[in-house]
Amino acid sequence: MAARADAAAATRERLLAAGWRHFSERDYEDVRLVDIAADAGVSAQTLHTQFGRKDDLFVAAWRWFAAREGARRGAPVGDVETAVRMIYDSYESTGDAALRVLAQEGRIPAIRRMTDDGREWHRRWVDHTFAPRLAGLKGAARERRLAALIAATDILVWKLLRREMGLPRKASERIVTEMVTAMKGEP
Repeated sequence: MAARADAAAATRERLLAAGWRHFSERDYEDVRLVDIAADAGVSAQTLHTQFGRKDDLFVAAWRWFAAREGARRGAPVGDVETAVRMIYDSYESTGDAALRVLAQEGRIPAIRRMTDDGREWHRRWVDHTFAPRLAGLKGAARERRLAALIAATDILVWKLLRREMGLPRKASERIVTEMVTAMKGEP
């Protein structure tokens, strides 16, 4: 039974990896479940048995991807330079795929649900990681500071600095680190 459970877990992992690869490289409408199944080395029926509909596979693949990326962002609380470096490690390796998915959130409800989850996850990460920058603030002042920290570390700032302005990674990280560390005292 253990061997069967291991095989089932391995099949699920292959399906999730193949699913994320397809969803991150193509528009949602262009992703075919039969192609994902083939890439994972299983039948389309196996994919449907595991995940059901395309939306369900997308949600599972997004969560699979997000869990791996989230694990990479465990910076020590208050260590701004490490936090920025870690989030930029993530953006550098998966940012273009994430942006491709974000570009589709307005027309695909399943994508919108997951991008909303991603924004909430980022908010919690910022709240935890930059807690010392929020200490002593209450109410609207705390929410403004939290919003500023969220904005400074958002993937769209990475896109602006790295893709649109063409800045080197180190310069981009320094700019974001300076944005975060400039947030001192009462707003």
